[in-house]
Amino acid sequence: MNRFEQGSSEQASWVAPLANALSEALPRLHGGGPDPLVAELIEALTTALAAGELAIPLPSAAHLQALLASPLAREPDGPLVVEADQLLWRRWQQQRRSVLDQLVKRAQTALSVQGKPAEQASKPARASTPQQPDPQQLRAVRAVLEHQLVLLEGGPGTGKTSTVVAMLAAVRAQQPECRIHLAAPTGKAAGRLKAAAAGFPCSTLHRLLESHGEGFRRNRRNPLALDLVVVDEVSMVDLDLMAALLEALPSPARLVLVGDGAQLAPVGAGSVLLELDSGAHRQDLGAAAIRLTTTYRNNGAIAEVAASLRQESTPPAIGLKEATGLPDQTAALLASLDGTANLRWQRASTRSLPAELLLRLRSHQRQLEKLASDQKTSNPEELLALLASLLVLSPVRRGRWGVDEIHRALLGEALLAGAQRWPLGTPVLCQQNREELGLANGDLGLVAEHGGRRQLLFASHGDGLPIWVHPAQLPGVQPAFALTVHKAQGSEASEVWVLLSDTVRPNQRLLYTALTRAKDHAVLITPS
Repeated sequence: MNRFEQGSSEQASWVAPLANALSEALPRLHGGGPDPLVAELIEALTTALAAGELAIPLPSAAHLQALLASPLAREPDGPLVVEADQLLWRRWQQQRRSVLDQLVKRAQTALSVQGKPAEQASKPARASTPQQPDPQQLRAVRAVLEHQLVLLEGGPGTGKTSTVVAMLAAVRAQQPECRIHLAAPTGKAAGRLKAAAAGFPCSTLHRLLESHGEGFRRNRRNPLALDLVVVDEVSMVDLDLMAALLEALPSPARLVLVGDGAQLAPVGAGSVLLELDSGAHRQDLGAAAIRLTTTYRNNGAIAEVAASLRQESTPPAIGLKEATGLPDQTAALLASLDGTANLRWQRASTRSLPAELLLRLRSHQRQLEKLASDQKTSNPEELLALLASLLVLSPVRRGRWGVDEIHRALLGEALLAGAQRWPLGTPVLCQQNREELGLANGDLGLVAEHGGRRQLLFASHGDGLPIWVHPAQLPGVQPAFALTVHKAQGSEASEVWVLLSDTVRPNQRLLYTALTRAKDHAVLITPS
């Protein structure tokens, strides 16, 4: 099975039916008969797609022979294609090859920039990193002065953001007129990046590319007027979005990709970061690929467990404890934690939502409602800060421990009434990119009183100032007392609760992504 088969558990409910349907329908539609070996390949490739992977290794010579005899791999219209020892969907094969070739070419393109020498330009790095910069951080600063593309990776607390700031300072020292823009896949991630790298324009990738409907206004005919683009949280960037960015990026422009390869693959098809992290492509990137490993922010037990999950590289079906459903090494580490740790592991019956979680959420709900209903409050920033202090995450939307069940417990009959009738203080999730409102898909806000009317309050990505929107302007918002792990990517909170129901097969990427949303304290709840 594909080594990256670690996708969202929320997707698991549709993967098996889709795989079965495709393995039956594709041979019939292309004039072929049923073949169990080809069916196995289609099912495996569909499962890999759910994890953001576009290719799987061919498991045997018998599978290859069955595929070559099938019309499904026939040029030019067969939906499957063999490339080296891998099987891909033809739909994405050419796009994947084009994107990766472009990225590698940029990484291998040496810059010849007039200005200060690299040694002098890199000096700001020494004042910008949390401590004396380590060799990898200095490598990153030099790389951005020497390559058209730089890949900067690292786990939480390894100084990625401060290294980016140092890289930008080095570029500005060498090229004062360099046109720089920072971007991230989500509004929340863009806001955090903007706060960390003050003085540089920052937006979501969709806003940078001027998204409209199914396409982007920025493209090769209308390219970005920029010299350097930094993309944070690149683990969330899928193949289509990266292709759109490369199409809009001028040939001489530099591109810095920043991310954490241990996080979940993007919801869309094709994880660009995982592709770049594979052996062959990583080798092709050479000195333009830097991985930060020194931890500057010690986040206690959360950091220990995160490090354990990064190290457990076996597929999720291997080495799982039946008693816990967790990877062996992680389960042992969690069991050893004492009451003073900033990560707590709790086991509960799955027959209903855990009582302790509901108590915590109802307390948070009352605090938000009280502050949101105070019309004398002149500090919406305080309300947004309270909203951002707690994240409750589940891998699934449906089920006894799913996001929908949490909202039914907290909102009751009002759940179906829409945002205009939800109680004040109810968190909401924007489901659309609405540039004219200053909002992006995935932005978190809440219902509050403003000017004597019930409105939705969000924070601006650019300057953090409040955005007030009437509910009628933003149909389709969802309540957000809890989020799926995928929806929470790019977010952080002081306190994070993670629910793993008995319908979920836990895996390293999911657990890692969920727990690393916590800055100060986390609670992990698994079935008893």
